[in-house]
This record gives sequence, C-alpha cells and structure tokens, in this order.
Amino acid sequence: MTERRSVRTASFALFLSVFGRLPRPVRRWLVWLGSPHYTVGAICIVRRGDGALLLVRHSYRGKWGCPGGLAQRGEVPAQAAVRETKEEVGLSVELVGEPAVVVDPRTRRVDVVHLARPAPDASLDDVRPSSPEIVATEWFAPGELPELSRNAVGALAALVRAGRLDRDDFSSLGPDPDSRPTQRSR
Repeated sequence: MTERRSVRTASFALFLSVFGRLPRPVRRWLVWLGSPHYTVGAICIVRRGDGALLLVRHSYRGKWGCPGGLAQRGEVPAQAAVRETKEEVGLSVELVGEPAVVVDPRTRRVDVVHLARPAPDASLDDVRPSSPEIVATEWFAPGELPELSRNAVGALAALVRAGRLDRDDFSSLGPDPDSRPTQRSR
C-alpha cells in the first residue's frame, strides 16, 4: 500500500470516528448537506381513444412538449400530473397504469411520467391553453409527431421502455429509444 493511500485511509477512519460521536440530528444534517438534491417533476402523456397524443407548446420552448411541471412540496407525483394537466390545458384526466421515471443527474431532476386518458366526463372540445405558459395545444397521431422537446422525447421513450406504449407506434423517436441519452430540461 502506498504512503498516500495509507494517509487517506487513516484520515477517513478518523473522520468516521469523529462523525460517529456527533449527535444524530447533526449527523443527519451533514448527510443531507452532502447529498445531491433533486426536483421532482410530473409529466402527463395524454392519449385519446383513437391513440392521438395531446401535446402542448410552452411559451419558453420552441418545440412541442407534454403537460406537466414540478410537484409541490409534499405532493404525490400522480396528483401533480393530474393537477398540471388541468391547470395547463383545462382537461381532467385519469392516470393509466404504473408510471415510468426519467432521472437526469445533470439537471438534478426526476420526472415521473404518467400515461393518462381523458376523464369520461371531459370535453375534448374544451382542450386549449389555460395557463400563460402554454401557447398552443394539439392532438397528434403517434406516427405524425412534430418536433418534440427533449423532455417529451425522454418521457415517451421511458413509457416505450416500460412497455406502456408500443415501440412501433413511436419509431419517429429514433431507431431505438433505449439508446437515447437521459433527457435534459432546457
């Protein structure tokens, strides 16, 4: 063992000895302080009965995306997905099945991606921007998707990987959505 490694090992052992004697609340605070912190987002992929997807155009992005946003403190991501969809496009939705998750360590964001369908009593004629951050809404067939934001591509690819969407319907995402890098927020 090199001298440098033995100094590092002894230093770490001393650190652990001192750390172990600290009061539990102080230890927890130090661990929290040294741990990465992530924001949690909820994305809602809304699919109509004919298979068309609801996409939105955000005022701060040039490409099409999906309804969604950050979960509020203490809010369950499923509730955030339903809330954000209602706030952004005025549509009540029902979540379908288990969500998929996209983790982006570069932006320290975890997106929980939910597949949804319009609620039985929802009027699809009333789907329109209902938030200042949304400038347009439109339904697209899976094979005719417009240029999508990185977040939307990542969300769709996550649902394809999870088996929630048919890979053949989303070949426009690329030859293999599994090979796409983790999507970044931008």
